[in-house]
Order: sequence, then structure tokens, then C-alpha cells
Amino acid sequence: MLRLSCLLVWLAAPVLAQAPDYVGSAACTGCHTEEAAAWSGSHHALAWTEPGPDTVLADFEGTEFSHGGMSARFRREGAEYFATVTEADGSVTDFRLHSVAGIAPLQQYLFETEPGRQQSFDLVWDVARRQWYPLYPDQDLPPDDGLHWTGPYKNWNARCAECHATGYSRNYRPQSQRYEPRMAEIGVGCEACHGPGSAHVEWTTGKAPDEGLDSFGFTVTLDAAQSETLIQQCASCHSRREPLADGNPLPGTAYHDAYTLSLLRPGLYHADGQILDEVYVYGSFLQSRMYARGVSCVNCHEPHGATLKAEGNAVCTQCHSPAGNPAFPNLRLAEYDTPLHTQHAPDSDGAQCKSCHMIERTYMGIDGRRDHSFRIPRPDLGAETGGPDACTDCHSDKDQDWAAKKIGEWFPDSDRRGPHYGQVLARATRDPGAAAGDLVTLALDDGQPGIVRATALFLLQPALTADDAELLAPLLADPDPLVRAGAVAMQRPLSPEARAMRLIPLLQDPLKAVRIAAAKELIDLPQGALTRSQAAIWREGAGELQRSLATRLDFPETHLVLGGMALRLRNMPAAARAFREVVEMDPQRAEAWPILIEVTELTEGRDAARRLLRQALSVLPEDPRLRQLSMRLGP
Repeated sequence: MLRLSCLLVWLAAPVLAQAPDYVGSAACTGCHTEEAAAWSGSHHALAWTEPGPDTVLADFEGTEFSHGGMSARFRREGAEYFATVTEADGSVTDFRLHSVAGIAPLQQYLFETEPGRQQSFDLVWDVARRQWYPLYPDQDLPPDDGLHWTGPYKNWNARCAECHATGYSRNYRPQSQRYEPRMAEIGVGCEACHGPGSAHVEWTTGKAPDEGLDSFGFTVTLDAAQSETLIQQCASCHSRREPLADGNPLPGTAYHDAYTLSLLRPGLYHADGQILDEVYVYGSFLQSRMYARGVSCVNCHEPHGATLKAEGNAVCTQCHSPAGNPAFPNLRLAEYDTPLHTQHAPDSDGAQCKSCHMIERTYMGIDGRRDHSFRIPRPDLGAETGGPDACTDCHSDKDQDWAAKKIGEWFPDSDRRGPHYGQVLARATRDPGAAAGDLVTLALDDGQPGIVRATALFLLQPALTADDAELLAPLLADPDPLVRAGAVAMQRPLSPEARAMRLIPLLQDPLKAVRIAAAKELIDLPQGALTRSQAAIWREGAGELQRSLATRLDFPETHLVLGGMALRLRNMPAAARAFREVVEMDPQRAEAWPILIEVTELTEGRDAARRLLRQALSVLPEDPRLRQLSMRLGP
């Protein structure tokens, strides 16, 4: 049922000796006038702009806005825009507007708090209502909090810029803790998707492209017939993921060679895989039957204007109709845009396909995003999974039992109300041990989406046994890279020699995300458990992991990983340095302080640990683990 892994798409891709140069979108518009016209006013083109009267939509004419303990006064001086910000601690700073993010439904404004470092301001502009509002209304934070707008989690360079620019590299310098960002073009230009264009420009003069480029001189061929290539190119930004390198990968790079995709984890998704936090699109789409049947982003979305290809239900009836679509011959031919199917009055909100099959959640205060798993509403599972459903989203005065009964009456003979993977994942979030057998079965079921199977492996980790390691060993060769990467941790119960035998080959997997997963799992493998050839491969894998982590030293999360690795290697000084870096970047990282205090006690003694404990309690006075340490270490 499911399409083959992206691995098969990319294995034969040649490696470029040298990538072409970026030439800028202006070099494309002379020939590609229709595409350029659609792109020029799109959300992509305006994803990041320099400030000016055509790009700044907010009122900077002396307006003021306060939220909690922070206030700001916005003004304009000639061609420049400014905000005078008064923080909760009373400090006042005047910032010049560096740049603008987005065009609708909101605009964010970026200030440069030091040379090269751009921060996203928490007061943003509601374009439709023409008013300022706080992006995080529940937060009222002092400037030393990691979640304050000047902190590491609101840093534009690290968290946002690469998906709002073309050819972006943040170039963080750990020694100085400074950014030296570079980009080919501000905003998402033509080359952000098509790849750098200098060889294509030369092709127009008759020069044949170099080896490794397509026949037009590009690093990637964006052809509607190659749906996986298209999806992965879009997914590089439209996904919740961890980057494995600095900045934009070269277009045409396999997704799993550039990122580790976030799984259906608690806090990000509901237990049944529906969207919860801001996870964007890719993780949802991978769960869908549409993805499994070869549908790609451009079947529904016009890529240059970043708009839908049709209005309302017409975007769905391109395929879901009595006529069907010859590109997808397995479609069931039927009338869907009718009250017999929708059970709602024509042209009403309830008769819209998206209302039932793409629930909407609001992020950033006013930005509605739709779930792209395209699922059939299952209110009958809500009590078991805790997940929402489209019916009670609209009928908020009703409960899920009412909704399930209604659907049963409308579709009494439906074959779409059988077991769902969300039932297993929900049980596993409550009790991994009780759900272990079902998790193993789900992970081994190659008829399920790869992201679901990989999530089952992740949730199994607390209840993992040696028998599970044996049962799941075949997944180390699964076609789906998400499953291969997830299967790595399943080998933990084995002896070092057995783990080495099974996992060392994955250090040479074609995709970096799998190699990185294997390297993390093998980092503390005793060298005596390795043969000479295995040791050589291990050193290469460990080096790749180290280089990948080195590109993200501006992330507190990276130093948590480094600290954990150092603990596994019993390198206490390195662990202390890593966890110290975490709390310096973000003093509110409660999980780092207790470990740092305990490591400090081992390496520097109890007095040093007490001093550190007092510092931690001044930041997190109610933290239960710190209170326990206080009882043990004393004042």
C-alpha cells in the first residue's frame, strides 16, 4: 500500500564536485515572466523583507503597546523604523527595525540585539485588525529568561531564518557567541526550491551542464511526475525537524540527509497523530492515504503563488468525483460534493471537505493551520485516544458520543471504523509496558505509515526487552529511513559485541539521519568490543556526529545532548562544561541544573556543589529536584 522510501529515489543521485552559484531571483524573471508574477506577491517572496513603506504594514507612527511588564513605543524617523522597549526589569533599549517577517495574517518584526544576531519581537501586528498584539499572551518574562524575546528560543538566525531566506547560513561562532549570517537572497526566492541558477543561465547560452546537474543545469528536477522529490523539497521547511547541518541544504538533498523529522510525540501531536503543537505539514501528510497513493504538494497547491489550485471543494473534486483523475487510477469514483456525503447544506461551512477532513488549529494567536493527514473523523475513538474530532470542533455544544452516533446513522455500512494506530499509541503514552506487545506489532506492520511505526519504536523504549531487540532487528534494514533510525535504539539490551555487529553497518547508511542515530547509540561502545574494521567505521561515524552537533552549538538542546554523551562516556569534566553551557544559555532549563550540581559535587566537591545549588534555587526556587538536592547537600 505505502510508497517506497525516499531512499530508492535518491540512491542513484550523482554527487556534485562543486555546486553552481546563486544568481538571485531577478535573473529568472526575464524568461519566466508568468511564474515570476505569481511568485512576486506570494508568502514565499515576502517571507522575509527589508523594512520600507511597501513591506512594513504595522503602525510605527508613535503607537504604544504594553503587555505584562513590557511596553514598546513604535516610531518612524525618515526611512527607518524604531521601537523603544521597556522591559519588566525597568531597562529601556531603543532598537532599529532590522527586517520584517511575513505578510499575512500577521507580521513579525526583527531587531538586531548585537551585530549579526536578529531576534523576533514578541509584539506582532495583526494585519486584518490593524492592531498590535502579544504573540505569547501567557508569558510575562524577565530578560534573563530563555523564552524572553531576546533569548535563544526567539533567535531568528537559529530558529527561523533558513526557511525565510535563500542559501542561508547562520555561521555561529561559539568562541565569540556571535553570528555572521550569509545568504544568497532575503526571502524564499526561485533558487530556494530550484537550486542555484548559474549553470542554468549558462545552459541558456548553449553550455552543457556539468555532471550531477539535470539537463537544465539545476541540482534538482522538480517534475510533477516525481512526487517524492517535490514533497521532500517542500518538507525541508514545512516540517517540525532538527537540522543536521548549518543553514539551507542544497536543493535536491534528500530530506533525511539534512534533517531528523520529529515523530508523533506527546506534546507535538495528539496520541492518534492529529496536530497539537506547531508541527507544520510533513509529519501529518506522511500519515495520509493521499501520500501513500503518490499525491504530492503540487496536486493541490500552486507552487509559485503558494495558493490553492482551486477554490473551496473544487481543489478536492479534482480527484474525488465521478470522473476521478487519470493520474490516480485506483480512486473510488463517486460523488462527494453532495449533501448525501457531507450531511450538511450545500455551501455551508459543514459542507466544505476541509471542515471534516482537515481540522484547523490556530497558532501564533491568529494563524489557522490545517491538519494534512486528511483523516476520516473518528469521534468514536476520542475517549480512548484523547484526540479531537472535526464534528465537535464545530458543534462545541455536543460531545463525542453524540458525534459518533450521528456518523453511525449517516454511514451505517462504513468500513472505516476499524482499529486505528492511535489506540495503540495512546495506551503506550499511559503505560508503555502494558502496550509493549502492541507497539512491537505496530512497528512490524509495513502497511502502516513509516512515521507511525517509528513512533511506536520510540514509545517502546522504556519497556524494551532483549526479546524485542531480536524481533525488531529486521527493521534495521527497513526501506523507510524513519523506521531504520527508530530501530537503532531497539538494540540497547544486547551485549556490546552484538550491538556493534548490528549497528556498525548503519554508520554507512545512505542517509545521514540514520547514520547520526546509529552514531549516538554507539557513542559509549567499548573499543574492545570492536574489530579493527569496525573501529575505523565507528571513528568515521563519531566524527560525523561531532561535526553535525558542532553546527548547532547555539542551541541549548545541543549542549544537553553533549552532556548526556559525556556522561555515557564517564567524562565528567566534559559533562560539567556542557551542562554549564545549557544553564548559561537558558537558566530555566530545570533538567540541566540537578545534573550539573551532581557532576560538580563529583569533580569539585560539596562546597562547589552547594554554591551552584544556591544559584539554581535563585532561578528555580520551587523545582522539586533542586529541593531534594538542598535537603541532601544542606544550605
